[in-house]
Amino acid sequence: MTVTAPAVDVTAAREFVDRHVIGEADAWDRQERIPEAVLDAVSAAGMWAPFLSPEVGGSGLSWRAFGQLHEEFGRGCSSLRSLLTVHSMAAWTVMRWGSSALQAEWLPRFATGEALGAVCMTEPQAGSDTAGFDTRATRSADGWRLSGVKTWITGALRADVFLVYARNRHGLAAYLVPRDSAGLSVEPVPDPLGTRASMIGTVRLDDVRVAPDALVGPESFLSGAVLTGMLDIGRLSVAAGSLGILQGCLDACATYTTERTVGGTRLRDLQLIRAKVSDMVTDAAAARLLVTQAAELKDAGDPETIMATWIAKYFASVAAARHAREAVQVHGAHGMSSRFPVARLYRDAKVMEIIEGSTELQQLTIADSAYQR
Repeated sequence: MTVTAPAVDVTAAREFVDRHVIGEADAWDRQERIPEAVLDAVSAAGMWAPFLSPEVGGSGLSWRAFGQLHEEFGRGCSSLRSLLTVHSMAAWTVMRWGSSALQAEWLPRFATGEALGAVCMTEPQAGSDTAGFDTRATRSADGWRLSGVKTWITGALRADVFLVYARNRHGLAAYLVPRDSAGLSVEPVPDPLGTRASMIGTVRLDDVRVAPDALVGPESFLSGAVLTGMLDIGRLSVAAGSLGILQGCLDACATYTTERTVGGTRLRDLQLIRAKVSDMVTDAAAARLLVTQAAELKDAGDPETIMATWIAKYFASVAAARHAREAVQVHGAHGMSSRFPVARLYRDAKVMEIIEGSTELQQLTIADSAYQR
């Protein structure tokens, strides 16, 4: 049965962000939470996982349009965009690797936002180093039993279901674990530097029992493909979201330097200011081309999309952090005030250099491509 989904495109995303997000993001940042009414509005707009097929309630959105949508949300609020990111990662993984039973149960709910997903990877002593993960999954008579601790989990305080990466007898594998599972508990990670409203938490699994088909993908060495594909979706979102931060900085600086004067001269007419804005314009254009290329390769099913997404995320996140710093400088003392968005953009941009592969890890990985020719 085909479900009619709302029309989703870049224009709809831009209008949604301008109407529901731009004026409220700083308040959410202070409250460290996105209001439930806003999450409901995202659901009504069909923007949680629009790449899912119309048969399950999605829009069949292309990856190029997905990138444009996440750029707009990044422009407005990286915390909200981060919730879309982890939800997309969970939804894509079930779409690509889930059993028919898991797909029937969860994909329609993911498409409509009835159920929100989060991804549990990072651990207290291992960070994102999967070789050091201690979370374990063991077979039982009625399915699987999971034990371990995951932390810095985006959306943990709100998610309805978690995609948990745990080590079984064959290696690392993914399991879909409902929030109401006995033995699963969540506690907040307070006062983060950036993406403060993304409801980050620590997830504890104490002998949590799940059904046999909770395993998403193969129970073998091939399970690595599940993780690779999921992270690739997350990286595309973060690349596009970093571009959105850069665009937000550019918009804020254009407005501020037009309105602000010094010695009777508008800031926008000063050569030093114009040089900074010129660099923002140029790097935003370059980042947009890189994100578009990565997404179009993904639409074409070209395996080169993996490296292209690494490159797009690396360039866009580093550029966002650099220009967010310059945006604060352009605003002077006002740049340190929560009354202006650049303070939040600055903190959020730093996060983009860490998540979905740190800048240093990306440098190592991208360099490999030069030696494979």
